[in-house]
Amino acid sequence: MAERIQRFEDITPNYDVVLCDVWGVLHNGVDAFAEASDALIAARKAGATVVLLTNSPRPTPGVTAQLRLIGVPDEAYDGTVTSGDVTRKLIAEGPKKVFLLGPERDLPLIEGLGVERTSAEEAGAIVCSGFFDDERETPETYREMLSAFIARGVPMICANPDLVVERGSRIIPCAGAIAQLYDRLGGETRIAGKPHRPIYEAALSLAAGLRGGTLDKARVIAIGDGMVTDVRGALDHGLDLLYISGGIHAADYVQEGRTNEALLADFLARHDAHARYWMPRLA
Repeated sequence: MAERIQRFEDITPNYDVVLCDVWGVLHNGVDAFAEASDALIAARKAGATVVLLTNSPRPTPGVTAQLRLIGVPDEAYDGTVTSGDVTRKLIAEGPKKVFLLGPERDLPLIEGLGVERTSAEEAGAIVCSGFFDDERETPETYREMLSAFIARGVPMICANPDLVVERGSRIIPCAGAIAQLYDRLGGETRIAGKPHRPIYEAALSLAAGLRGGTLDKARVIAIGDGMVTDVRGALDHGLDLLYISGGIHAADYVQEGRTNEALLADFLARHDAHARYWMPRLA
């Protein structure tokens, strides 16, 4: 079982670099978690380099603006790597006619890459950043559309591998859920965000550059709440993990507002998730 810690500052002397998830750790899509930002600010003052690592389909400038709007201070981190950042390479290398499956606000994802946004019927690739309406739709809403793409052999480039995310007190589906269905139906998916290698390579490269040298991975810790993305990604890349239990999986082991440690231990064991530490919320 992972070690329960009370304060992040109790372990920060052991690490030079912190790779911190954003949605579910620093905010819930509506409100910022002030104690989480304070913990990262303190880690930076103690000498650690903090890189935010998010599966947001938005390139970094859009995420930075969103963080400021929600109330996460710039002082909480040194740099950011988004799934949108690393997915742009996949888009640039793919077919030149693309169908954007997602809201209009995600258009910066494909801008400046030499691709043309087209109709579903003309597209050589799907760029999936999310749902057109994630308040009402489910992946099944798109089954007919996805089947038509698969019949033509069209690959899907998924810009946000998250399956679900917190929005206030609700759980909202993300692009990863659509990609999961596409894969089950027999379609080809291309993904660069968590838990896949490109986003971790980019984050570690950024951290090394910020520190002016190479990194010792034994002194890098990842923080996250998503089992399929944050947890799997950190463990697959040989990083220590601080698991935030109050995030998207809380319903599996939180009872009457408190984490049932026996249920949490069982949950982590079932997912073969050998986290080094855990705490309900980053603080």
